[in-house]
Amino acid sequence: MSAQIVFAFCCLSCCVAAYASDVGAGKNWVTHGGDTDETNYSRLKAIDTGNIDRLGLAWSMDVPSEAALAGTPLAVDGVVYFTGDHAAIYAVDALSGKLRWKFDPKVWEYHPAALTWHYGVNHGVAYADGRLFVLAMDGRLFAVSARDGRELWHVDTLPPGDKRYMNGAPRVFKGKVVIGNGGGDDGARGYVTAYDAATGQERWRFYVAPGSPQENQGDPAMERAAATWSGEYWKTGTGGGPWDSIVYDTALNQIYLGTGNPAGTPPDVRSPGSGDNLYTCSIVALNADSGKYVWHYQLNPRDAWDYDATEQITLADLVMDGRRRKVLVQAPKNGFFYVIDRKSGQLLSAQKYGKATWADRIDLQSGRPVEAAHIREPDADLWPSANGAHSWQAMSYNPRTGLVYIPAMQLGVHFDHPGGMGSRIVRADDRDGRGALIAWDPLHARQAWYVQHQQFFNGGTLSTAGNLVFQGTADGYLSAYDATSGKRLWHFYAGLGIISAPISYTAGGRQYVSVLTGYGASAGASSLMRVGWRFTTPRRLLAFALDGKASLPSAAMPDLTVHALDDPSIAIDPVQVEAGARLYARCRNCHGGDLASAGSAPDLRESPVAMSMDNLWTVVHDGALMPMGMPRFDDLTREQVAQLFSFIRNGARKASVERNPP
Repeated sequence: MSAQIVFAFCCLSCCVAAYASDVGAGKNWVTHGGDTDETNYSRLKAIDTGNIDRLGLAWSMDVPSEAALAGTPLAVDGVVYFTGDHAAIYAVDALSGKLRWKFDPKVWEYHPAALTWHYGVNHGVAYADGRLFVLAMDGRLFAVSARDGRELWHVDTLPPGDKRYMNGAPRVFKGKVVIGNGGGDDGARGYVTAYDAATGQERWRFYVAPGSPQENQGDPAMERAAATWSGEYWKTGTGGGPWDSIVYDTALNQIYLGTGNPAGTPPDVRSPGSGDNLYTCSIVALNADSGKYVWHYQLNPRDAWDYDATEQITLADLVMDGRRRKVLVQAPKNGFFYVIDRKSGQLLSAQKYGKATWADRIDLQSGRPVEAAHIREPDADLWPSANGAHSWQAMSYNPRTGLVYIPAMQLGVHFDHPGGMGSRIVRADDRDGRGALIAWDPLHARQAWYVQHQQFFNGGTLSTAGNLVFQGTADGYLSAYDATSGKRLWHFYAGLGIISAPISYTAGGRQYVSVLTGYGASAGASSLMRVGWRFTTPRRLLAFALDGKASLPSAAMPDLTVHALDDPSIAIDPVQVEAGARLYARCRNCHGGDLASAGSAPDLRESPVAMSMDNLWTVVHDGALMPMGMPRFDDLTREQVAQLFSFIRNGARKASVERNPP
């Protein structure tokens, strides 16, 4: 993974924002992005380019019964807090790595049907004034005592019967906790809600897409948005859920939302004719006290490709044209890097940071993309795919170097018809299907350096005042790079792929770098993201410090070989197999497309449970493993579970024959 230097790096202090001593996190990492500006930058510099070779493992903690560890941990006054895949909160002593307490919202017990709505993943916890806040996937928002894990209050953020998924990290500001929601692909009308942090009482709610004419009446923001939709859109669904990036601007007392894509149907079906479908695929500024609309900027009007704008928003001060401007920056799915004035919403720059063929450029006068010819016609190939050129994994901004460090991806997709789901992936060069670490100069709108990764879906980044950038990758390595040049200076084999972002904090007068290992989440559904990890590989929290001497138990390298279990005496009926393949669509997000798991759930071809129809019935229908996150599908008949059994046994037999041909 050698770095390629793209331009000479010099005198950045003259042309980027002057270094501010209060940018980034200090001894504690108290918010999702390290600070309210969401920079994922640490001001700590005891670990630097000169001594990084002394960095070693200080301690590790196994996290049993968890699969995908995707959230960014917090570190507050000697305690590390993080969430498991179903929103359990873990409190860990930052010096010893010993578990202090665990809080479990028990979704499987309170709302078991919610386990079937989405794969298990949670993006983190929020902290303020001795309280922790976490959102369970069934929509319950919890406040918990940071001292002992005792529940203080909880509130349902979803109306009864609503099936949208919930996995974002809450944010806290001015005595309020704010959270959005997902589910836009299924048409759910997205909204964000602020609750009183002390009591859980709702303070305000803002919808990111219009409702019915009666619901919109008298609300200028919704009336304006409704004019960009047509037909009875409120019946078919609008989408737009702001499930991830929500940032509070302390200087302007504004909140910025990154909103989701419109409902997952072709534009002419959800909104016949024309119209931009506001405020989907947008950045929306709200007054933090009232939740009222201030301004918006739409990245992808009338989106047809799942180019949501929920990716991380970072706040910064940049010196542009001789004056300091308060800006926000974003590297969203669509492959363009945006710099936007936070006061007015004016677009200041937008250049391609990755391969993006869907548009030629972004017009700075109108702010609208100049879409490539024929891109909305049938049989179109375009980059990036719906995975995006950057997804939810954290990028970081270093005010010393003036660079943003982006965990990027490259992949094309072919569309049979406009607005439909991509029918197949497209590869045009050796970067397709692979990820990268890109250092981007937001002031000059150009790439500073580039590190190629072998795997597609990798972890978030942390940058530090020690002139370092840390990133974990799908192949199980945590690496440190020179923030100026991109040279790889240090690496550690963690024994499992990493999708979380590292953090840095001080405990006992010593600087630590900590990261979660737990490859999974959306990596489970695509063969592209399959590296060879097993569900049985331990998930862990790792902490590193100078002269750390701890070691991990020996760990196997990734192995794509399928160790299938087969019983030749079991007869397989092709008709049953075909029926089971259709039912398996409900299982693929966790267990992998075509039975090939990426490690976020067992590979059923290797599972002893799936060798027995009775055992499979007990797990799938009766819910014997619900406390461990395996949903209960009690709507299935015994005949349907038998069809699933046939599909699994057929897949296992195929894999067994391929490995051991007759």
